[in-house]
Order: sequence, then structure tokens, then C-alpha cells
Amino acid sequence: MEEKRGAYIGERIACTILEGAKLSLMNPALIEAKVEERTIDETAKPLIKLALEEGIETAWDRYEQQQPPCRHCASGLSCSRCAMGPCRIIPERQRFRGVCGADADLVVARNLLDMIATGAAAHSDHGREIVETLYKAARGEAEGYGITDPEKLRRIAGEYGIETSDRDDAAVAGDVALAMLEEFGTVKNAIQFVQRAPPQTLDLWEAAGITPRSVDREIVEAMHRVHMGVGADYANVLLQGLRASLGDGWGGSLMATETSDILFGTPQVNMSRVNLAVLKDDRVNIALHGHNPVLSEMIVRAAAEPAMLELAEEAGSAGINLVGLCCTGNELLMRKGIPQAGNHLNQELIIATGALEVMIVDYQCIFPSLPRTASCFHTHIISTSPKSKVPGSLYYPFYPESALETAREIVSLAIANFPNRNPGRVLIPGEPVEAMTGFSVEAIGHLFGGFKPVIDAIAEGSILGAAGVVGCNNPKVRHDEGHVTLTKELIRRGILVVETGCAAIASGKAGLLRPEAANLAAPGLANVCRTFGIPPVLHMGSCVDCSRILVLAAGLARELGVGIHQLPIAGAAPEWYSQKAVSIGSYFVASGVFTVLGVMPKIAGSGNVA
Repeated sequence: MEEKRGAYIGERIACTILEGAKLSLMNPALIEAKVEERTIDETAKPLIKLALEEGIETAWDRYEQQQPPCRHCASGLSCSRCAMGPCRIIPERQRFRGVCGADADLVVARNLLDMIATGAAAHSDHGREIVETLYKAARGEAEGYGITDPEKLRRIAGEYGIETSDRDDAAVAGDVALAMLEEFGTVKNAIQFVQRAPPQTLDLWEAAGITPRSVDREIVEAMHRVHMGVGADYANVLLQGLRASLGDGWGGSLMATETSDILFGTPQVNMSRVNLAVLKDDRVNIALHGHNPVLSEMIVRAAAEPAMLELAEEAGSAGINLVGLCCTGNELLMRKGIPQAGNHLNQELIIATGALEVMIVDYQCIFPSLPRTASCFHTHIISTSPKSKVPGSLYYPFYPESALETAREIVSLAIANFPNRNPGRVLIPGEPVEAMTGFSVEAIGHLFGGFKPVIDAIAEGSILGAAGVVGCNNPKVRHDEGHVTLTKELIRRGILVVETGCAAIASGKAGLLRPEAANLAAPGLANVCRTFGIPPVLHMGSCVDCSRILVLAAGLARELGVGIHQLPIAGAAPEWYSQKAVSIGSYFVASGVFTVLGVMPKIAGSGNVA
């Protein structure tokens, strides 16, 4: 049964005070130590301290409560797939197989395939929603949406063999959307964007039998194989993981990226600001958190309407301030220059500023705890996706057909909540940091005048290679330290870094997305950066935009006439946590990129898989 529009999902959750955190009030030194061990983000530190002093629960507290973890589970040796279990492989106790006979290699491989399939499904379902919005916009059924980049639309139509001459944008867009949607199914048996990979890479996929046939087919087959009594050979199971991940990276994720560009504009280089200090103490603050730009773009439009600005003024504010979190924030940062408040582990802390009227969420990377944190302040959490209804949040289902109307309702709610803010509880720490973003493949090509100047810089030794640093935050790693430490070391060694997702936000907060960061780079790389007026770390977008890195790598490889595996490139996810990151890592590996995951995946229990 559908919840009433604007009503709480369940009930409003009461503020939870941690007994352990209250006890720590007796030892200020312990609070300071915890703050320092949790993050390097200077704007986050005062808010972590506030949360500890007031006993407001955060992800770090919950992580501590979960210690110590089960070592068998952490090694991937636990299986709960069927009712004959759960089973654990414990060699020292002579437990070498589960009830069904699966050994350590198979148990670990099936668990890994499950993670890849889940991650691929998340990004690809995101892509499906964007493509469906394009289709509805083409038919005139999506209020407020249109074609912003007709040149890219027609270029992609050409890839699909769709006629464009003497046809308007809407007609072409409808055919492009249908062609993409067809590739989620099983009739066509091929994904068009796979052909962007260089021939040498395509040949490797064919030889290994991992060329993806469609987005959904590979995910469904992966889930079939993890069912008891199907996948029995660990190597065969792992190959399906690579195939499903390629269907994500070169399929669902790339469709999401390209279709978002068509609808909302292909990012171009711009300057903006990052960190929690982008909040304004005299304005209505609205945070956009999640992953789907279909929602956030309409909020941006509604918040700029004169009627909304007039309402905000009547409520006693100086205006409306939109800020981003996680990947929705990256989408807005890249296209609109809207300030980015933070990454994954900042989502509870932004509420603790006491200055946030509303946080609007859609799906992925949303802490279910957010309404609990918000109940300690005046903030409203707004759920907008039927796929992700967060108990304790207000529910405003968001559909393309009525998007602008819903956006206006949510912005009005935020404005009405402004007078409820307690000025005595407002804490906006520090100052924002400038960041240069918007490095789409098209923007990079325009900036350098094509791929050849980049290749020449590598050939002459000015740039020693390139690395993609991507992924999440994880309380197992000191917040942002993994990203920033690795990125600084890479540029110090003359390696150009491209970043997406929470990793890119971490670098932004650390000042690495400013052109001045060239001073931290090796002389050759620094000279290239100064020549083109860019930082040594290029922000390429949200996590789904890891597909941009694939396209960039493929373009460089085609220019050289080699496979992606022959390029001097590497990838890393220093602080990853989500299944999506495992799919991303897998499609980079399958595409030929040396890849490192900073947090150990659950594979150590199998020497063959690890």
C-alpha cells in the first residue's frame, strides 16, 4: 500500500543518545583522540566532536559496536544461500566443505559473484531510469525535461545506426532510448557501447567468453549461478562475474552517463566549492543526496523560481542554498557548479551542523540512520524513490511525469522549516575550498585538442602514466586519508590522476582539485598542468561516471592502436565499501586495467580466488 504523499514512512524516529558516547564526556582526551582517528576532513572534525559530546550516533560508533567481526565471514568463508546452512568453512576444525559440498574456492567465488551482480544491478538500474526518462521526455510525457545536448544525442544515434537527417530531436531521442532499453533485455544479444573498446580488447573478451550480451541477462545469469547446485567450478563462476561487470561498465553505467549528458548537458570545466562550509547560516539549506540526477535537476529548477525565492524571503532567509552530497552532488557539481558539501561519511555530519532544513534522498549509499540523526535537530529527511523508502522520513514519490510539481512541494517544505532552526545549535565549521571540476571526456578532448597531446606528454616522459582513484568512504579507513594519501603520492611521482565519486570529493576537500595543486606534482606533470591551467587531479564525475574513464582509456588505446591492457594506467578504490565498487573494480580488471582495492575484499579464504 502506497504511503500518503508527504507523510512519514512509519513514524518519526526519536533522537537516540549513545550511552558510550555520554560516558566519554568524562574524558575529553578520549573525544579528541576519536575525532583525530576518524577523519582528516577539517570541517568534519568539529561535528564529530559535537556528536560525541552530545551522544549522537554516527557510522563510526556503529562500526565500533560491531567489533570484533567474524573472521570467517570477513574471509568470504561463510555461506547462507540455502536452508541446509548456514555453513562456514573452517579448515582448522576439519570443516572443508559446506553441506552441499562446496569448498572454500566455490564459497568465496559465489559470494564475490553475488557482490558483483548486486553492484552491477544498482548502477544499471540507475541507468535504466535515466533512459526511461529520456524516452518519456521524447514523447512529451516528462514535465520539465528536454534535450540539452543535441549534438551528443545525434552522435550516439549514429553509433546505433539511427537515422538523424530531417528528424527533430524528440524523434531521434525516442529511437535512441528504445535502442538502449532493448539492450537491457535478451533479444538483441549485444550492447552497442561495447564496440567503443579497441579491437585488441574486444578480442580478449571474445577469447575468454565474457563479452556481455545484455545488461539484465548477465545479472540474472549471475544470480542463477550462485543458486545452490548451479555454479560448481570457481573459475567459471568468476568469469560470469567479469561478464556481468562489463555489462555494467560498458552497458548500464555508460548508458546512465551518456543519457544524463543528453538530458542535462555534457559537463564542461568549471570552478565551484567543496566541504561542509558551503552551507549558509542565513539561507534555506537543502542537501541533495543519492545518485539520480533526474531528481536533483528538478530541485535546482524549482529553487531558482521567483515564487520560491519570494517565499524564502518571507520566511526570513536571504535565499535558498543548494548543496550536494555523494554522487548526486557530483552530478550537480560537474554540470551546474553547485557546491559539494561532502562525501559518504559526511552525510550524518551535515545534519549535525544544525543548519540543514531538508535532505532529499533517492537511492544508494543512503544511511537508514539519517532520520534518527535528523530527529536530534530540525532537519527533515525526504525519501523520493519507491525503491528506497527510509523509515522516519517524509515520502514524496518522484516521477518524471510530475517532477517539477513535486520539486516545488519539497522546496516549499524546506522553506517552511527554516523558522524552526535553532540559531544556538548552528555550527558551520571552516571555509569552503575551491575546486575545478567538469572534466568529461569531451571537455578533456577540447582542453588538450584531442588525445594526441596526452599521448605525446606520456611518450616524452612529462606524464609517467595515469591512474583512476575512485570509490567510497569506509569507517575501516580514516575518512579521506586513503584517497588523499594515495593521490598525493601518485602526482608526486608524475602520474596524472582522474577521479570520480567520493574519492574526487576527498581530493576536492584537500585542495587537490585546484590548479595550484600542480605545485605538489612532479616537474613534468606540473608543467603540463600549468600549460593548460588544470589541476593534476581531474574530477570526472559520479561513481556511475567511471564509465567516462573507460571511454577515455579506450580513446587513448585506439589512438595508439593497442588494447587497454597495454596502456600505462592503473586504478584504485582506497576506501571502498559498496557492492558497486566491486563491480567497478571488476570491469576495470576485465578491461585490462591493473586495479587495487584498498579495503580487503572477502576473498582471503580462498588462495585460488585471492
